[in-house]
Amino acid sequence: MLKREVKVISPSATIMKAVEEMSRSFRSLVVTAGNRPLGILHASNIVDYLGGGSLFNIVEKRYGLNLYSALEREVVETIMTRRIVQVPDTSKIIDVLQAMAVTGSGVVLVANKEGGLEGIVTEHDMVVYLSGVVSTGLIVKDVMSTPVAVINRKSSLKKAMEEMITQGFRRLPVVDGEVVVGMLTAVDVVRYFGSHEAFKRAITGNILEALSIPAEEIMSENLVTVREDEDLAKAAYEMLSRNVSSVLVTDEEGILKGIVTERDVLYALSTSTKRS
Repeated sequence: MLKREVKVISPSATIMKAVEEMSRSFRSLVVTAGNRPLGILHASNIVDYLGGGSLFNIVEKRYGLNLYSALEREVVETIMTRRIVQVPDTSKIIDVLQAMAVTGSGVVLVANKEGGLEGIVTEHDMVVYLSGVVSTGLIVKDVMSTPVAVINRKSSLKKAMEEMITQGFRRLPVVDGEVVVGMLTAVDVVRYFGSHEAFKRAITGNILEALSIPAEEIMSENLVTVREDEDLAKAAYEMLSRNVSSVLVTDEEGILKGIVTERDVLYALSTSTKRS
């Protein structure tokens, strides 16, 4: 079946080590003891911990908002997602699709009969595979999500991170008025901390200084857009060729109409698979 190598980390590793690893373009790390999976560390867990959600209470109360201590002294096990979606290594593609659909998880672990970790399958892997063998016959408008949660370019990074966690999104289009000017993702946040750029902003060591920057300072300006009347295959192609997890749906004036994510494409492809 479809599977690939796994990037793993120890539950006792520091969050600093995790963000440094993830800033090298890993969206998630599998937390293991030996070869036994214990949980998954997602970019969204980092966003939650470093300012976006309830895990930020640890940074406030245990570390007095000190950025360095919060990263260097806390361990991965504290903030990882403990729920694991796992299939045996004898599973077929349709089994992985079903596991993703039933659980809403974008990451499925592949285990051998002893429970050891053999590989990982992500939404991205499934889109890459299915886009080459399945045709949906759908247009972008059929699957896009609308309306879209957005953040103003001048809003603070902390506000953007809070919006991500509250809404349950890994990405937020950044707007100037009604025009989209960039995209801020959970991975962008991880890179901000993992590259140590955040340390330059936290002059006194207080994390709130690093979180006060406007969202536009770490957003990506390299927008990937499609029109709502284009074939869904175009959206999938743009995601894969540009190595992004979503495309924005805009009109000729750049006004945001919707968003299509890997999960939207995967659902459309899996529905087509079941029909065929």
